[in-house]
Amino acid sequence: MQTFDLSPLFRSGIGFDHLERLLDSAKRLDDQTFAYPPYNIEKTGEDGYRISMAVAGFSSQDIDITAKENLLIISGKARKEEQPVQYLHRGIAGRSFERRFELADHIKVVAASLADGLLHVDLVREIPETLRPRTIPIQTSQAPEPKVLESKAA
Repeated sequence: MQTFDLSPLFRSGIGFDHLERLLDSAKRLDDQTFAYPPYNIEKTGEDGYRISMAVAGFSSQDIDITAKENLLIISGKARKEEQPVQYLHRGIAGRSFERRFELADHIKVVAASLADGLLHVDLVREIPETLRPRTIPIQTSQAPEPKVLESKAA
């Protein structure tokens, strides 16, 4: 097991304590957590993203999407089958799941849709106007223009 010493970050930076929590949560996850359900993360524009998750067998009532602070949680509850079915082969997993996505600052969830067994969650980065780069005009102090005295030519 590898440990990380993040103390140099804390000496010269402020607000990086979430990195330690992020690394701790990443090393606690096992490989099975990443297997179901499969998903893609796409970049749809300069500030747009989309998470596409394969959720075959789930309806919109079975899926819950929660966004709080910098965390997106997508969970699905498996439905109980009303009539028991005898499967010869069961390749479509229908078990409950929970996926957590750490979101960067200013990422907002704008829409979610379910079509053809794929759940699409659209996200956008909305940087407040006060945090956007701005150009500062430089003022110069100009020396007064020299006055030309008219001389009378003789």
